Amino acid sequence: MSFSGKTLFREEGFTLLEVLIAITILTVGLLGIAALTVGIIHANRQSTDLTSATTLAQSKLEDISRQYKNDETPVSATEDYGTIAFFPVCKRVTTIALIPPTTNMNRVTVEVFWHGDARSVKLETIVSR
Repeated sequence: MSFSGKTLFREEGFTLLEVLIAITILTVGLLGIAALTVGIIHANRQSTDLTSATTLAQSKLEDISRQYKNDETPVSATEDYGTIAFFPVCKRVTTIALIPPTTNMNRVTVEVFWHGDARSVKLETIVSR
């Protein structure tokens, strides 16, 4: 094909610059996806830890409530790291305090720690005899 005496030809393929730009854009996108994936994995782990700690605290509150119903007297206690079955990375602190001026109402507080006391969850309830 000619146009005013010059031959026009069609370029096929991509230039080196276009390929480098495409690779750069792809790399930035993949790095963003990788960072997002790491964030999701970290958040999932935190969610699992929080759920486990809340379950441990709730379980202890239910045990104490059951003891009161059976006319047993639960006591404040600390279960240190490595002593709770199936949860060796958790520590559970239970505090039972009489609510004045009554003699039959107790405030029960259960706090579960993990990651060396860096994180914790705390549940409280009032139990009557």
